[in-house]
Amino acid sequence: MIAAGDLQEFVPFGRDHCKHHPNALNLQLRQLQPASELWSSDGAAGLVGSLQEVTIHEKQKESWQLRKGVSEIGEEVDYDEELYMAGNMVIWSKGSKSQALAVYKAFTVDSPVQQALWCDFIISQDKSDKDYSSDEVERCICILQSSCINMHSIEGKDYIASLPFQVANVWPTKYGLLFERSSSSCEVPPGPPREPLPTLFSMLHPLDEITPLVCKSGSLFGSSRVQYVVDHAMKIVFLHTDPSIVMTYDTVQGLHSVWALRRVKTENVATSSSLTAHLRSLSKGDSPVASPFQNYSSIHSQSRSASSPSLHSRSPSISNMAALRKKNSQASKVFITSDLCGQKFLCYLVESELQLRCVKFQESNDKTQLIFGSVTNIQAKDAAPVEKIDTMLVLESSGNLVLYTGVVRVGKVFIPGLPAPSLTMSNTMPRPSTPLDGVTTANPLSKLLGSLDEVLVSPVPELRDSSKLHDSLYTEDCTFQQLGTYIHSIRDPVRNRVTLELSNGSMVRITIPEIATSELVQTCLQAIKFILPKEIAVQMLVKWYSVHSAPGGPSDHSEWNLFVTCLMNMMGYNTDRLAWTRNFLRVAVLQDLMNPHHCASFSRRGPVAPHVSCCREDRVHSCLFLLDLKLEPYIDHYYRDYPTLVRTTGQVCAIDQGQTGSMQYPPFFTPEPPSVYQWVSSCLKGEGVPPYPYLPGICERGRLVVLSIALYILGDESSLSDESSQYLSRISIAPLKPQAEQEESRFSFRHSASVSSLGERLVVWMTNVGFTLRDLETLPFGIALPIRDAIYHCREQPASDWPEAVCLLIGRQDLSKQACEGNLPKGKSVLSSDVPSGTETEEEDDGMNDMNQEVMSLIWSEDLRVQDVRRLLQSAHPVRVNVVQYPELSDHEFIEEKENRLLQLCQRTMALPVGRGMFTLFSYHPVPTEPLPIPKLNLTGRAPPRNTTVDLNSGNIDVPPNMTSWASFHNGVAAGLKIAPASQIDSAWIVYNKPKHAELANEYAGFLMALGLNGHLTKLATLNIHDYLTKGHEMTSIGLLLGVAAAKLGTMDMSVTRLLSIHIPALLPPTSTELDVPHNVQVAAVVGIGLVYQGTAHRHTAEVLLAEIGRPPGPEMEYCTDRESYSLAAGLALGMVCLGHGSNLIGMSDLNVPEQLYQYMVGGHRRFQAGMHREKHKSPSYQIKEGDTINVDVTCPGATLALAMIYLKTNNRPIADWLRAPDTMYLLDFVKPEFLLLRTLARCLILWDDILPNSKWVDSNVPQIIRENSISLSEIELPCSEDLNLETLSQAHVYIIAGACLSLGFRFAGSENLSAFNCLHKFAKDFMTYLSAPNASVTGPYNLETCLSVVLLSLAMVMAGSGNLKVLQLCRFLHMKTGGEMNYGFHLAHHMALGLLFLGGGRYSLSTSNSSIAALLCALYPHFPAHSTDNRYHLQALRHLYVLAAEPRLLVPVDVDTNMPCYALLEVTYKGTQWYEQTKEELMAPTLLPELHLLKQIKVKGPRYWELLIDLSKGTQHLKSILSKDGVLYVKLRAGQLSYKEDPMGWQSLLAQTVANRNSEARAFKPETISTFTSDPALLSFAEYFCKPTVNVGQKQELLDLFSSVLYECVTQETPEMLPAYIAMDQAVRRLGRREMSETSDLWQIKLVLEFFSSRSHQERLQNQPNRGLFMNSEFLPVVKCTTDNTLDQWLQAGGDRCVHAYLSGQPCEESQLSMLACFLVYHSVPAPQHLPSIGLEGSTSFAELLFKFKQLKMPVRALLRLAPLLLGNPQPMVM
Repeated sequence: MIAAGDLQEFVPFGRDHCKHHPNALNLQLRQLQPASELWSSDGAAGLVGSLQEVTIHEKQKESWQLRKGVSEIGEEVDYDEELYMAGNMVIWSKGSKSQALAVYKAFTVDSPVQQALWCDFIISQDKSDKDYSSDEVERCICILQSSCINMHSIEGKDYIASLPFQVANVWPTKYGLLFERSSSSCEVPPGPPREPLPTLFSMLHPLDEITPLVCKSGSLFGSSRVQYVVDHAMKIVFLHTDPSIVMTYDTVQGLHSVWALRRVKTENVATSSSLTAHLRSLSKGDSPVASPFQNYSSIHSQSRSASSPSLHSRSPSISNMAALRKKNSQASKVFITSDLCGQKFLCYLVESELQLRCVKFQESNDKTQLIFGSVTNIQAKDAAPVEKIDTMLVLESSGNLVLYTGVVRVGKVFIPGLPAPSLTMSNTMPRPSTPLDGVTTANPLSKLLGSLDEVLVSPVPELRDSSKLHDSLYTEDCTFQQLGTYIHSIRDPVRNRVTLELSNGSMVRITIPEIATSELVQTCLQAIKFILPKEIAVQMLVKWYSVHSAPGGPSDHSEWNLFVTCLMNMMGYNTDRLAWTRNFLRVAVLQDLMNPHHCASFSRRGPVAPHVSCCREDRVHSCLFLLDLKLEPYIDHYYRDYPTLVRTTGQVCAIDQGQTGSMQYPPFFTPEPPSVYQWVSSCLKGEGVPPYPYLPGICERGRLVVLSIALYILGDESSLSDESSQYLSRISIAPLKPQAEQEESRFSFRHSASVSSLGERLVVWMTNVGFTLRDLETLPFGIALPIRDAIYHCREQPASDWPEAVCLLIGRQDLSKQACEGNLPKGKSVLSSDVPSGTETEEEDDGMNDMNQEVMSLIWSEDLRVQDVRRLLQSAHPVRVNVVQYPELSDHEFIEEKENRLLQLCQRTMALPVGRGMFTLFSYHPVPTEPLPIPKLNLTGRAPPRNTTVDLNSGNIDVPPNMTSWASFHNGVAAGLKIAPASQIDSAWIVYNKPKHAELANEYAGFLMALGLNGHLTKLATLNIHDYLTKGHEMTSIGLLLGVAAAKLGTMDMSVTRLLSIHIPALLPPTSTELDVPHNVQVAAVVGIGLVYQGTAHRHTAEVLLAEIGRPPGPEMEYCTDRESYSLAAGLALGMVCLGHGSNLIGMSDLNVPEQLYQYMVGGHRRFQAGMHREKHKSPSYQIKEGDTINVDVTCPGATLALAMIYLKTNNRPIADWLRAPDTMYLLDFVKPEFLLLRTLARCLILWDDILPNSKWVDSNVPQIIRENSISLSEIELPCSEDLNLETLSQAHVYIIAGACLSLGFRFAGSENLSAFNCLHKFAKDFMTYLSAPNASVTGPYNLETCLSVVLLSLAMVMAGSGNLKVLQLCRFLHMKTGGEMNYGFHLAHHMALGLLFLGGGRYSLSTSNSSIAALLCALYPHFPAHSTDNRYHLQALRHLYVLAAEPRLLVPVDVDTNMPCYALLEVTYKGTQWYEQTKEELMAPTLLPELHLLKQIKVKGPRYWELLIDLSKGTQHLKSILSKDGVLYVKLRAGQLSYKEDPMGWQSLLAQTVANRNSEARAFKPETISTFTSDPALLSFAEYFCKPTVNVGQKQELLDLFSSVLYECVTQETPEMLPAYIAMDQAVRRLGRREMSETSDLWQIKLVLEFFSSRSHQERLQNQPNRGLFMNSEFLPVVKCTTDNTLDQWLQAGGDRCVHAYLSGQPCEESQLSMLACFLVYHSVPAPQHLPSIGLEGSTSFAELLFKFKQLKMPVRALLRLAPLLLGNPQPMVM
C-alpha cells in the first residue's frame, strides 16, 4: 500500500479572486448573489468538472486547468499554475505549498469565455519543419469567445483574431492553435458542384490567417491523397505536443485513430489532385498536416513508409483490432504516460465500459515514425498520469485508488485523513493480529489523521521483520464496500500532485511520494534500469516503491538500509537470517564514511553479477555476495579499499559450487575490478591503459575524469572529439535510449573560444560540459590535481574572449566579471557617476557637473586643468565687465561703454556651448522621470567694483535682432549630447522634454538634433516627427532633419529619404506644388541626404546633388540669399554619397562627376540644365546678373570638398594636380586666397599617404613663386615690386600653410603623434607672432586670425581627448582676447579646439575612418561665421557633426575587488606598416588607446596585476564592446601587491621585503600580514584560527609553523585552492604514522599526487616553460614521500613482512595488521596474489630474475626491492 502525502483541501484560487475582482463586482453583482449558498451546499454533487458545465443561476459556468509552473527565465520551478475561467473573466494564478498563491494576470473580456488555454507560438523566420527546436517561442494565453479569440503574450503583446465560424473546441499544438469548427445540424448537404467545408483549421501565429488543416491518408496500395479534413463525424479527443500527435474519434464508425501532426510541406499542397486552386491559395503552405496511422496489420509498415517518405506517417497503429473495432463510445480522457523504464503508453478511458485502454508505443530509430504495440485493458472509472515518477493513478470502480506504472500494478494508494472504503469486518476496530500490522502509519502522519487516531494500532517504530515485504499484498485483496464519501474522479495532475474529487463535491489535492529521496538510492535505481532487462527492472522498481512508500515509510537515513534489504531480498537471500541486517547500526556508520558523492558518482565500481549487479554500492554486502560467487579479484579489490570492513576469511559460502560454475557473466563483466585510481595511476606512469567501463548518464563524473586525464596527461587531443572509445567502454545492455545519445552529444567539444594549449582545451571543454568549481571541490585531491594544474596554467595567460563560466572555473574574477558585463544590455556602467541632478542647487548648473570625476582625476592627477576647462566653458554665470571710467566720460556714455563691452564679451559667451558639448559628450544617463536639465545661457554682466548688473536689454545700444537664437540652439545641442548612447530613453520622454515657453524652442530644436547624433531619435514616433515639422519652426526643422539623418547614417532608409525630399525642391517631381521651405532648412535637408546615403554611391542622388552645386538663382527672388551655404552643402552631400569611391563610381561615368566638379571649381561656361527641372531655370534671375558663366565664388568650396571626399585616400595624382595652387601671379589673381586653403586641404586628403608630420612637408605645399617672394612678416619695410601683388602673395601663403596644417590634423586625428604636434605647435606660435608683427596689415588681421584658428583646430584634432597642457594654454590665451578682430566665429573655433582637446572628458578621441573625415569636414569647415546669426557660407548647425567622428577609446582599469578605477600598466603592440616596424609601447592606463586597426594586441602587464591579453588580430569586436561600455577593463591585483596609487615605486609590497631572506621567511611570515596578500575570506579566517598561537602551545608549535608556511606558499604562489590538499596530505601521513588508516583512499590520493609530479607530461611542461610558478611546494612533496616510505618500512621491519608473506601465499594473517597491510599493498602497487603464480615465483634466486618476471606486472622497482627478501626466501628485509 502506498501512502500519499500532503492532503490539502483544494478550491480553485480563481473562484475566490473572481468574487472580489473589481470588474466582476460591478458587472456581475446580480448574477453572483446566490452563488455563496450554492458553494456550501453538500447536495450539489460534482459542482465542478473538467468540462462538465455546472450552471450557476443559468449564467456562470466555471472551469479551470492546471499545469506545471513555467518560470520566465527557464529554470526548474516546482509550483502549479492555474487558469480559471468563469463568466467573462479568466484568472491566471501561480503558487504552491512553499510560495503563496498569487494572481499573475487577470483578464476580463466582453462576452462569456468559452475556453482559455496556454499556447506557445513559434516565432520563426522560415516556416520549415526542420529546426523548430531552436526557434524563439512566444508564450501566450488564449481566450476563446464566441466570435473572436484573444491572445496575450507574456511579453505583453496583445492580439485579437476574429473567428470566421463557430468554434467547438480549441487545442494548443506544438505549432500553434488548432480549431474544431462546430457543425450545426442544419448544414446544407453539399451538392455535386460544392466541396464540403473543412472542419479543422489551424493558426500558426496570432498574426497569421486561420487556414484549414490538410490530411494525408496514405492508402496501402497506390499513392496517398492530400485533402482537407471535411468529415463531420471526426472529433478530436486528444492532442499532444511531444510527440506531436492527434487522436480523433469517428462518431459514425466508433473508431479511435491517431494522426501525426506536422507543418505542411509545399510539395504536399502542390501535388494534391483534389485541392481546388482557390483553396490552395488559401492554405499558403502554412497549415499543419495530419497523417493518420492506418488500422492494418503491422506486416506492411515498411512498404507503407517506403511509398511516402516525406510523411510523418506512423506504422499501423493498433494491431489488437477487436478493441478498436467494437462500437466504442468516445474516450472521455486520453493521456500519455510512461513507465519506470521509460516505455511510453497512450491511454484512453472509455467511461461507458469502465475501461482504461493502454497502447504501448515507441519512436522508430530514425525518429520519423511511432510504432504502436498491443492494447492492454485496465478496469477503471477514472485515471490520471503522475508524470514526475512515471506512473499513473487509476480509480477503480470499487472506489480504490491504485497506482500503476505502465500496465504493471504497483499498489493501492492510502490517503491518510480520507476514510478508506472500509473493510468488511464486524467491528471497525482492526485487531492487532490482523495483517494490517504491516500497514500502520508512523508518527508524522498521525497528526493528519485527527479523529482516526484511536482506530489504528499504535505506531510501530520501524519494521525489522520482513513481513512488510511479503505480506503487504495480502491486505489489498479484501473486498470493500462503499461507505459515506468516496472518490468520484481524478483531475488536474501536475508533476506528482493530483486533485481528487469527492462524491460530496469537495476536492482534495494529494501528493504521490517520490521514488527515492536520497541521491545514493536514486543513482542505484538508475543503474538498475540501465542494466537489467525492462521487465525485471520494472518488477524490481515496483517492489522497491511499494516498500519505500508504505505508510510510515523510511526516513532518509534508513532509506539506504531499506534499499539494501529489499535488494538482497529480491536476490533471494532471506534477509531475516543474515547476520549483517541485524547490525544496521554499523552499516549506517559505514554509509557515512563512504560519503555520498564518493559512492554515488565516484565509487570505482565493478558490476558484480548479472541481474544483481546493482549491489556494487555497498561494499560489505558486495563482499558477502562476492564470497558467495567466489570472485577473488573483487574481494581483494574491496579489501584493499576498506581493510577494516572487509574480512577476508571466516565466512561460509551460501551458494554451492555447481551453481556458481553454471552462472553466466554478462559481456561487460571484467575479471579484474575496474578502478579509477588504478587507471589514472597507470596513465601517469605512462603505461598502456584498458578502456574504462561506465554507464551512460549515471557514471558521468568517472567519465569526465577519464577523458580529462586522457587529454591533459596523455596529450591526446582527439579524446574529446570522437566518441572516445579507446578510453571508455560503454556498458550497454539495452539498445541505447535517446537520452543517453543526447548525453553523448553534450560532451562533444565545441570550439567556442580561442584555444591553444592542452590545458586551455581541457578547461574550455569542462565548462562546456557544465563542470564547476563546486564539482572540482568534491573530487578527491589526487584525482583533481591534474585538472587543478591545468587551471593554474590557464589562469596565468587566459584569452580575453573566453565565456564567463571558463573564467569562473580558472578563478579569474576580473575576466568573469568582464564577460558577465559583456552580456548585459548596455545600461548604466560601473563608472557612471550617480550624482543626482539636484546636488548643485546652490550654484547655478553649468551643465558640467555630471562628469566622471574619478576617472578624470586619474588621467590628469597632477593639476587642476579640468576645473580650468570648466571655468572657460561655462556660460551660465554673468561675465565680468571691466571698464575704467575716464574723467571725460559722462555717466550715460559710461553705461553705453559698459554695454558695448558686454556685447563684445557676449560674442564669446554665445560661442561657448559648442565647446561645452564636446567636453561633456556622452557623460550622463538621464532619469526617465525628470526632464533634461539645460543650463541657461547667461548674457548679462557684472561690473566691478560694486558688482552692478549690466544688461543688453536696457535699450541704450543697438543689439542685433535674434542675436541669441543660434546660441541657444547650440546650448540645446550641448545639453542633449550629454546623454550617453546607452541610456534608456523612449519616445514619451523626448516629447516630455518639450518646453512650455516659446522662447525655449530653439534649445529644444538643438536637443532634438543632439538626440539624433547619439542615436536616440530613432525611437521617436513618426507621428511626433510630423508634429514637429508641421509647426513650421525653422530651427526645429533643421535640428530634426539633421538629427534623423545622422541617426540613420548610411542606411538609405526610405522613410527618412521621403522626409528629407519634401524639403528639397530638386528632389520633388517638377509639377509638384511649390513649398515655401526656409533656406536653412533646405541646406540641412541636403546635408541630411548626404548622411543617409553616405558611401552608397547612389546614382540618382548623386546626379541631383551635382546639379544643385551650381543651382542658378531663380527669377522670383528665390534661391538668391546665402547661396554659398547651399552650394557648399550640396558639395558636401555629394562627397558623402560617393565617399572614397574614387574613379570606380559604378554606373556614373556618363555624369562626368570629376570634370563637372572641376568646372565648378575653376569656372567656365555654364552647361544647359538637363533633367526634370529645366523648366524652372528657363528665365534668369531678375535680381542677380550672372550671365552664362559659372559663379565660382559660390560653387568653388562645395566642388573642392566634393572632389576631396570622392577621392579621399585614393592617392590619385591626376585629380590631385588639378588642386595644386597656381604658380603664376596671373593665375593667383583669379583665385580667392581663402579657396587656396580648401584646395590645399583637398589635395592633401587625396594624397593621404604622402602627408608627413614635419614643417618641411608643410612648406613644400607652397608654390615656388610665393616662397621666393613672400615677405617675412617681421621685416619693417616692404620690398616694392611692380608686377607682383604682395598682398595677394602673402595672403595666399598663409592660407596654403593653414590648409596643409589642417590636412595634417586630419591625417593624425586622435593619434597624439608627437612630431605632428610639434610641427603644428610651431606654426601656431608663428601665427601668434605674425599677428603682433608691425606689417600684419598687409596680410590682413582677419586672414591671420582665420589661419590661426585653423591651425589651433588641427592641433586639437591631433591631441583630441588628451587634454594636452600646451594646447590648453593657447586656447586659454585666445579665450582672453575679446576685442578687435575677434568675432563670434573665431571664439567658436577656439572653444571648439578646447572642447576637442577634452573630448568627452578625456574618454573620446577622433577616428580617421572615411566617414569620420567627412563628418569633421562638415564640422570644422574653415570659414567661421562673422556674427552669431551668420549662416551665409556654412550652416552653423553642421558644427556639431564632429560627434559622428568621435569614438570611445579610453581604457579604464577597474579593480575587481574594490570596484574602483585604478592605474595599470599596458603594453600595446602596433602592427607593422610602411612607415614603421612592428613596435611595442608601454602606457599607463587609464589612457586613450590608438586607433584599433593599427594595433596587434594589448596586454595588461604584471607584476602587480594578473596578466591579461586582448588579441586584436582575431577581431576587434571584443575590445570595441569594452570601450563602448565606458572602457571598463577589470583587473585583479596579485597577492601581496599594492596598487600604483598607494605605492608608486613598488617598494612596499610584501614580496619585495621577503625576497631578501628566502629561507627564513616561513618563520618570519606573520599571519596578521595575510590581509595584504589576499581578500579571500576563507584564507583570512584560516590564518585567524589555525596559524595564531594559543596560550598552551606545547607540541602544537610545529603544526602552527607548518600551517603558516603552507598558507604562505599558497598565497604567494596564488594557489589558495591547494590549501585543503596540503592539509589533507599532511593529515593522511600523520594518520598512517599512527597506524590509524581505516580506508586507503587518502593514501591513493598521495600516491597519485606523487606520480603526477614525476610524470613525463608534467616534466615536459616544466622544461617548456621554465619560468612558470611552482604549483605545489617543491620542499613539501619529498617530505611526504619520505615519511610515507619510512612508516611503511618500519612496519615491514616490525613484523609486517610476515603479514605480506602470508598475504602473497594466500594464508590468513592477524586482524590487527590488516589495515597496514592494505596500505602497503596500495602504496607499492603489489599485484593481487592470484596473479603471482602465473609467473612462477618459486625458485627465483636472484633479484635480476625477479625484475624480469615482474616486468609484465608493471610493478615499480622500489616496491620490488622491498618484496625481494620475501620472495627470494631470505628472511631479512632489504630496506633501502
